[in-house]
Amino acid sequence: MLEVKNLWVEFYKGGKIIQALRDTSLILKRNEVLGIVGESGCGKSTLALSILKLIPEKEGKVVSGKILFKGEDLLRLSDEKLLKIRGDRISIIFQDPFTSLNPVFRTGNQIAESLNLHNKQNLSSHQIEKEIIRLLELVKMDKPKDTMLSYPHQLSGGMQQRVMIAMALSSDPEILIADEPTTALDVTIQKEILNLLTELQKRLGLSVVLITHDFGIVAQTCQRVSVMYAGIIVEEAVTWEIFHNPLHPYTKGLLESLPSREEAGSFSRDEKRRLKAIPGQVPDPSNLPSGCKFHPRCPKVIEECKPQEPRLREIVQNHWVRCIRAGD
Repeated sequence: MLEVKNLWVEFYKGGKIIQALRDTSLILKRNEVLGIVGESGCGKSTLALSILKLIPEKEGKVVSGKILFKGEDLLRLSDEKLLKIRGDRISIIFQDPFTSLNPVFRTGNQIAESLNLHNKQNLSSHQIEKEIIRLLELVKMDKPKDTMLSYPHQLSGGMQQRVMIAMALSSDPEILIADEPTTALDVTIQKEILNLLTELQKRLGLSVVLITHDFGIVAQTCQRVSVMYAGIIVEEAVTWEIFHNPLHPYTKGLLESLPSREEAGSFSRDEKRRLKAIPGQVPDPSNLPSGCKFHPRCPKVIEECKPQEPRLREIVQNHWVRCIRAGD
């Protein structure tokens, strides 16, 4: 459905060239939910923006690589041809719905704008209104007509995100990219939005790229996972395999920082283990370490990790890891 091949992306900052993505590759299959996981600053959102060529030219560019949608390289398309795919066959939901929605227009007008832009059936004004109501009902808005007439600030964060999902689905896309769609929401609303996305994915047969820093979200929603660190994929496998047999030290560190369900429900201090934190922080992309980019933080580092970055290897069937010690 979608294939990213050896993608390199650079940004410009203070006269420096920063490598935001380095030799990044992934595959999204039909009707699949693929999770992209990693800490902030690992390049997840850059990957999402690169797929749709949304990186401003003054800030950065795709240096090399391919982004294939049904075999067609999106990076080679003219702006006119890309507009027929971006927001139409591939839609995106951004992190913060409040900053994504225009504060001076009613939500109904903003959904109508999306419908008019991708209107393949030349709908009348009455038909567009009916379609807006249908979309708002699809994302489980209790009072769709009231929502149409509301401004973004009159809606809660969860309602705003539902409006963003309705806009993303207005063109009946084949691929939906959700860039941390629950980051700005509380836990209860987060669960509702995730359940909604899962239900819509199954009902509409969508292929979804779900970007998150939370492995708990991945466990609920994704069939396959790609773990990113410092602008590159370091591990990739089906979700069950990642949780039960993580092979990269970074993936293990992320999982060990999560409380288990049993521990979360325990009131006894003795019954709870101390959560482990990964020491240090994600490296500055303008000053990356040599070799494996995780080695300054890695508990299993050896001298062989430092001279050269390891290649992505298939350690067991369909389980790929970028670590020379994986499988030891």
